[in-house]
Amino acid sequence: MNNELPIQLYKANAELQLQLTRLLQESGHRWLEAMQQLSAGGVQETTARIQGLQQAADWQALATLPSEVFRRLYQDRVDDAQAITQTAAKSQSAFVDGLRQALTTWQSSVSEAFGASGDAASFAQLCQPWTQPWSALVATPQSKAEK
Repeated sequence: MNNELPIQLYKANAELQLQLTRLLQESGHRWLEAMQQLSAGGVQETTARIQGLQQAADWQALATLPSEVFRRLYQDRVDDAQAITQTAAKSQSAFVDGLRQALTTWQSSVSEAFGASGDAASFAQLCQPWTQPWSALVATPQSKAEK
């Protein structure tokens, strides 16, 4: 057995944890930026409403103001929903890509620590002694009726 094995495994696991933390922080940062943009849009809309109210010179102009505001607010909320959906899709995609890369790097590091090649088949073979008890249970499920 390799004397460096414990430290190599510890380093691989620590790196995986740090990569996952970075991915979560980046995802949170993307959401924060998206919410800041939406908030700035809300401030602009409120400013526009105030200006519309100040520019209204007669009752007729004031009477049409609520319907115009409602239409703009409705369209803004539809645009906001689309922006949030796009942000969510991009954020999830970036997170999954980063997660896939982090797990691939971790798998390679663990395989190297055990002296195996970094491909998935050798990694599965490497982990087989630890997963064998659970694999046997999954392969032959017994119902309560059989017991």
